[in-house]
Amino acid sequence: MRAEFKISGSLIIQLSSFNSHLSTDFTHLSTDFINRFYSSLNAQPSTRFMHMSQPVIRVENLSKEYRLGTVSHGTLTHDLQSWWARLRGKEDPNSLLSHHPSTSPAHPSALNSHQDSNPHFLALNDVSFEVNQGDVLGIIGRNGAGKSTLLKILSQVTAPTKGEVKIKGRIASLLEVGTGFHPELTGRENVFLNGAILGMSKAEITGKFDEIVDFSGIEKFIDTPVKRYSSGMYVRLAFAVAAHLESEILIVDEVLAVGDAQFQKKCLGKMQEVGKQGRTVLFVSHNMAAVENLCQTGVILDKGHVDFNGGIADSVKYYLTSFTDNASRGDVSTRTDRAGEGNIRIKQISIKDQQGNPGTPFPIGSKLIFEIDYESKSEIKNPQVIIGIYDLMTVGVSRLDTEIAGDLPEILPATGRISCSTESMPLVPGRYILNIAFYANGMMQDYLAGAVTIDINASDYFKTGKIFNESDSKLTKILIKHKWKLL
Repeated sequence: MRAEFKISGSLIIQLSSFNSHLSTDFTHLSTDFINRFYSSLNAQPSTRFMHMSQPVIRVENLSKEYRLGTVSHGTLTHDLQSWWARLRGKEDPNSLLSHHPSTSPAHPSALNSHQDSNPHFLALNDVSFEVNQGDVLGIIGRNGAGKSTLLKILSQVTAPTKGEVKIKGRIASLLEVGTGFHPELTGRENVFLNGAILGMSKAEITGKFDEIVDFSGIEKFIDTPVKRYSSGMYVRLAFAVAAHLESEILIVDEVLAVGDAQFQKKCLGKMQEVGKQGRTVLFVSHNMAAVENLCQTGVILDKGHVDFNGGIADSVKYYLTSFTDNASRGDVSTRTDRAGEGNIRIKQISIKDQQGNPGTPFPIGSKLIFEIDYESKSEIKNPQVIIGIYDLMTVGVSRLDTEIAGDLPEILPATGRISCSTESMPLVPGRYILNIAFYANGMMQDYLAGAVTIDINASDYFKTGKIFNESDSKLTKILIKHKWKLL
C-alpha cells in the first residue's frame, strides 16, 4: 500500500513530535547545546505567503489504519506478505484499505471476518479537505471521530496509511500535555530549542522571549526543569511558545481544557489575534461556543469520515442537530461509541416527573427522576455515577453526582437500576444534552456522551402570568425564584 506525505515550501518541524526524538542520553543538554544546534540547522524562517486565498494545507483521500492489540498479523505468512508488499511499494494485502474485495471496508461481512482473526481499526477513512492561509478552522466531532489522529498526521507525529497531505509553511502544534519539551531542560532552554526546531534564529527567539514568558505567567519557574512543572504550567508555556514563535500554521488540540478559565480565555484571545495576522489555525474543542466564536470554517468528522465541511455557523448547527438527533431516548444497550474500562454497561435511561409520567418535554421547575439500568460482570464496589447536563453549545449547566450527594451504597449488585430524584429543575426553555459516566473504585467503567436529551417547555415559572420563553434563554440557563420589595 502506497502512502504519500508531501511537504512543500520551507522547513516544517512540529513542536509536538520533537519530544519523541530525544533520547535519555540528552539529559545533560544545556544552553551550549542549543547554540551548537543552531549552527547545525543553518535554517532561515520562511516568509509569509503572498495570497491569502492560497491553500496551505491540502488533505486528499487520507486514511489511517491501526491493528488493535497486536504488533503483527499473528502468522508468519501474513507478516511476510505485508513486509514484501511494503518493500515493493505495493498495497498491503492484509489491510482493510486494500482494494481486494475480500478485505474492502465496503463489505461489512468481510470486514467482520477479518476483524475476528486480526482486528483492524480505521481511525481515518478517505478524508479530504483544504485549508487556505489565514483560515481559522474548527475540527469538530465526538470522541473517537478521528480528530486527534488527523492532527497528529498533519503535525508529522504519525504517518498516514494511505492518501496524501500537502503542507506549505512551518507548523507549531500543541497536541498533548508535555509534548514538545525535553523534561530535563529548563523552560528557558525548551523555548530556545523549540524555536530552533522551527528554523528561527537565536536573535528572533530572544526578541520573542519576554513576550512568551509574560504570556505564560510562569516567570518564577522559567529556569526550572520542566519535569517539575504541573500539567497547567506545561500547557501555559507550551501554548505561549506555539503561539508566539514564527510558524505559519498553529494546531491546537483540546489540551487547553487543562488550564484554568482565565488562561483559556487568554488563549482564545491569542488565537483570534494569530488568525488576524494571516496565520492559519486548526482548533479542536468540544466547547461549541468557543469554536463558533473563534473559527471561520468547520470540518465535522464522524467515525473517521468527513461528515460536513462549511462555514462555522452551519458546521456547529449541523453537528448539534446530528448530536441530539442521534441521542438515544431510552435504550442505549446497542450504543458502541462508549469510553471506559467496559466492566459496567449502561443499558437504559429514563426520565420521569414526580408522578411517574415518562418522556419530555417538562415545564420549567419540574421535579424529575432519572433512572439508569446497568449490568456488570460482578458486583460493583465504590460506585460513582455522574449525570452531566449541557446546553446545545455543549457548555456545562449542572451535574448530578452520587459522590457529592453521597446516596449510593458502597457495593451495588451486578445488575440493577439506580435512580436520582431532583428538587425543582429551574432550567430555561430549550433542549439539553445529558452525558452519563459510571465509575467503580475510582476508574471510569462506562461513559456515554449524548446519552439522552431533555426538553424544557416555556411556562409561568414565577406564577406572575408572564411566560419565560426560549428566546430569552440566550441570556441565562438557570432561573432563580426571587422577590422584590421597596426598602
